[in-house]
Amino acid sequence: MQVSFACTDHGLKAPRSSEPNKQNTSSPNTASAARARFRTVALIARSLGSFTHRHHISLKESTGKLTGTWVTFGGQISDEVAEQLMTIAYENGVNLFDTAEVYSAGKAEIILGNIIKKKCLRRSSLVITTKLYWGGNQSRSLADIFVCTCVFCVLEIVRAMTHIINHGMSMYWGTSRWSAMEIMEAYSVARQFNLIPPVCEQAEYHLFQRDKVEMQLPELYHKIGVGVVSWSPLACGIITGKYENGIPESSRASLKSYQWLKEKILSEDGRKQQAKLKELTHIAEKLSCTLPQLAIAWCLRNEGVSSVLLGTSNPAQLTENLGAIQVLPKITAHVASDIDKILGNRPQSKKDYHH
Repeated sequence: MQVSFACTDHGLKAPRSSEPNKQNTSSPNTASAARARFRTVALIARSLGSFTHRHHISLKESTGKLTGTWVTFGGQISDEVAEQLMTIAYENGVNLFDTAEVYSAGKAEIILGNIIKKKCLRRSSLVITTKLYWGGNQSRSLADIFVCTCVFCVLEIVRAMTHIINHGMSMYWGTSRWSAMEIMEAYSVARQFNLIPPVCEQAEYHLFQRDKVEMQLPELYHKIGVGVVSWSPLACGIITGKYENGIPESSRASLKSYQWLKEKILSEDGRKQQAKLKELTHIAEKLSCTLPQLAIAWCLRNEGVSSVLLGTSNPAQLTENLGAIQVLPKITAHVASDIDKILGNRPQSKKDYHH
């Protein structure tokens, strides 16, 4: 499990009041307002961070875009390519970048910071999220959103996140890989002790991973205003279709550290998934888009998803993924139903069983 937090330079100049009762944001209305602040079509490139639409559409109306720094920044790609990706993202309206203390042993955060400095980007125009769990040598970032990835003692975590926000080191905090029950407990603790609750959950969500986001979290969307920042919309590249005929030499699954991904792709379930993806390709062709664009737009269609994190390692991939925003309006109820029929994995709620 993980925790994340975010900040802009508005909150970094001076510590906020240390009195908890002045910082209580545990009401559903406040949480919803914070969530609306970042509501946009979110795509993430696991090389830089995340972004949100800045032009053409207001934040409340647009879809969020994000890019991450997990696999690529400081690892899979060069600093030059990382700068290219961030430039393309930013110029296309992306302003939310997601990273973590552990990505490339801290290098991802450093590279992200260097690019922001070199490009002279206004800090207040960016939303940066980072994550804590494994622990590093030192804190390298002042993020807009801190994401907590572990749950040792919920009360202590909520107190710690409130302290961080009250002292101007972050503006919000969220969770990652937490269960709905744990998130609800954090919210209840915040209300009981007049502390600050989480505003988002980072969760895996894609065509083949649906239960948590579609079954367990919806109640939180409506009750306390917590939104989902989903990651791995292309299932670590599986949904791109590039593994249809095996493992390409230059792919992520060919890397030693991704042996688990290779085994997953070559398994019986993996072969069944590839067969379904072949069928989905026909739907993508009818909509005049690529399979990755269809998959990302499908994630964005979920009302509980505030942002989608993408993983790209080159400009062409990023440009293609950003095109998912244009596909979103094309995914009608009829198209979504056709996708469900092919996948055959739509979670069934108790209400569904009555029909």
